[in-house]
Amino acid sequence: MSEHPERKETFESFKKSFFYGSRSDMSFKFLAGLSDDQGADFLQGLLARIVDAYDTGDPSPVYAHIRRGQALAYQQEARAVYDTGPFTPMSTPLSRARLMLLTSSGHFVSGDDPHPLGVEHMTQAQAEQQIMSFLKESPVLSAIPVDTPAVRLEVRHGGYDVRGARRDPNVSLPLQPLRELSEDGVFAGLSDPAYSFVGACSQVRLLKKDGPAWVQRFKRQKMDAALLVPV
Repeated sequence: MSEHPERKETFESFKKSFFYGSRSDMSFKFLAGLSDDQGADFLQGLLARIVDAYDTGDPSPVYAHIRRGQALAYQQEARAVYDTGPFTPMSTPLSRARLMLLTSSGHFVSGDDPHPLGVEHMTQAQAEQQIMSFLKESPVLSAIPVDTPAVRLEVRHGGYDVRGARRDPNVSLPLQPLRELSEDGVFAGLSDPAYSFVGACSQVRLLKKDGPAWVQRFKRQKMDAALLVPV
């Protein structure tokens, strides 16, 4: 017999493997937030609805079941509490305001890679594998001209599944919808450039150092308000 018998994976470790683990599927990282019973019920329900979708040709119950699982997991998650900031109403009517876009989606323009952690040509898989290093580092702000075509946008982020953002950057960097709203007169225009960074970073450095420095930079840009898109 082998001196090191193969270790069997527990259900608990299986659930956690999707959250920066061996499987690292960001779409299902919420499984780590479910109890064993909740996780078992979720997976059993998921399989049943997949089978039904084959029979009916309607996958919408599968999507709804996944959303319910996510909601259950995240509503149980401990949340950070921040001091309430002062409410600052806009002094300029929206129809005359210039908006600046800031997202934590991890987008950047092709050819302007921020080289996170000093690594050139980092892949999405590498970003996921080094997520704990990201969480200790200061975020890097990427400037994105607002007229950048979608084909020139790239995205990399160790904290969420970027496949949807790669297929359509507007799901987390909504430049096209904002350009259309501006053309329709909803607001005056987009302040150029827009900005993005990887939100999985040192929150202390973001709050105390990088964020305040960014605000001073944004104030020098012609804008009346910032539209924040957290990921």
